Amino acid sequence: MPDESLHSLPLMLKEAATAFGALTDSISPRLRWKEVGTVTSVLPGIAKIKGLPSVALEEVVEFENGSRAIAFNLDENEIGAVLISTEEPRAGMEVERTGRLVEVPVGEELLGRVIDPLGNPLDKLGPVICRTRMPIEGDVVPILHRAAVQEPLFTGIKVIDTMVPIGKGQRELILGDRQTGKTAIAIDTIINQKDRNVVCIYCAIGRRSSAIASVLRTLKERGSLDYTVAVVAEGHSQPGLRFIAPYAATTIAEYFMNRGQDALIIYDDLTCHARTYREISLLLRRPPGREAFPGDIFYIHSRLLERSTHLISRLGGGSLTALPIIETQAQDISAYIPTNLISITDGQIYLSSSLFQKNLLPAIDIGKSVSRVGGKAQPPYLAKVALGLKLTYSQFEELETFSRFGTRLDPATAAVLESGRRLRHCLTQPRYDPVDSLEQLLIFHAYSTGLFDRIPIDSLAKAELACRALVHQLPASLRIHLHSRTSAPRESEMQSLRALLESALTRFHDKPGDTEP
Repeated sequence: MPDESLHSLPLMLKEAATAFGALTDSISPRLRWKEVGTVTSVLPGIAKIKGLPSVALEEVVEFENGSRAIAFNLDENEIGAVLISTEEPRAGMEVERTGRLVEVPVGEELLGRVIDPLGNPLDKLGPVICRTRMPIEGDVVPILHRAAVQEPLFTGIKVIDTMVPIGKGQRELILGDRQTGKTAIAIDTIINQKDRNVVCIYCAIGRRSSAIASVLRTLKERGSLDYTVAVVAEGHSQPGLRFIAPYAATTIAEYFMNRGQDALIIYDDLTCHARTYREISLLLRRPPGREAFPGDIFYIHSRLLERSTHLISRLGGGSLTALPIIETQAQDISAYIPTNLISITDGQIYLSSSLFQKNLLPAIDIGKSVSRVGGKAQPPYLAKVALGLKLTYSQFEELETFSRFGTRLDPATAAVLESGRRLRHCLTQPRYDPVDSLEQLLIFHAYSTGLFDRIPIDSLAKAELACRALVHQLPASLRIHLHSRTSAPRESEMQSLRALLESALTRFHDKPGDTEP
């Protein structure tokens, strides 16, 4: 047997050589072209790179330690890149192009999750697995593909839905000093979208971890986190992550809009975003402008908010409604960033520190708040009931100011003041207690028809609850008709509603002989 093996060995070697030759002939060598640069210096959140002559603006570059950055400045001799990874590179490291822009995962899988602007999970619920990824910078919808704002987006806040209404596809700014309840309004709006087929995206930019945890806990307790995506860039995160956070959140919202769904996005807040961009720009030696902000500060916010719209029915009819939040200093709405965003958005909701200190919550200054679009989307019945409320309340506030001087008031002025106090009571509302639009209609119909005039102010809270309870007694056909955006108000229905309210509120009237409060 050993002799036979030795005789067959040359044949085996020949067959092996033939097979190896055939294998090598089938393999064609491929060369991978790679453009490499070198890190020259590292600043907080910034890296200066030498080389990479073909890199594109906002392209992602990767360092040899695995960290990544975005090419922000393309100077003649070097590149300024903004870091978007936790681990920072060191001077002398190699860096290469990736040929890609920053992308974020999108899809239904994100609902109920808390992620960072790159799609990494922050909620300890396992990895985020999405089949689709999209660039964070998207094209703005052409004007011919936009539909008019015709559908209401109810916030559940009485003063907003009646006097400063918001429509789907609108951009409504929320501004005010620190600790005046700006985020509470946004959270109330998210809570009110339950069972309304509206996907919500909450984008936290540069906020404290404790504040973000409080918001997420509230959403979870109210069952609102199931239809919400939270995109979080905390205050201690890299400036690059804070900068791209609103763009990543908008891309996630656009995914749902392009599928024909309604989406709501909260930017909390764009003041921190503007300061982050100022920080990045100063580190990159960009020329400062007013208040040390760079000259294109208006552009970074306008290109963000212009992505919110209502698509025409041919494209699915989806919508993206934006509620950006900014913080003012000493109630100054004429500062640089507030005026920029007021000019970009379709209206603003201004929260007053003085009203907040008086515990008149929500502390919305009706005189300085306006909705330039949402009134067209307000249901006709609610619009009829709310007609004139804003003027009535403004007149009441003016008369109340003069009455503090102790002058003697005539009966007509005293009646206006009493009615105004009842209206103010109707407009107050605790946090995280949204009121349905039909309930609002019944409350303000009772006020406008004078049914609250004989009820003491101390009993108005119970009277409002009685009005809200009547919604369940309305016929289903009438509820649909009252919700309709096309049906004109019928006087017979308004009279029947008044009769129903009058019978329910009689038990709250003053007893004979009692004086007015």
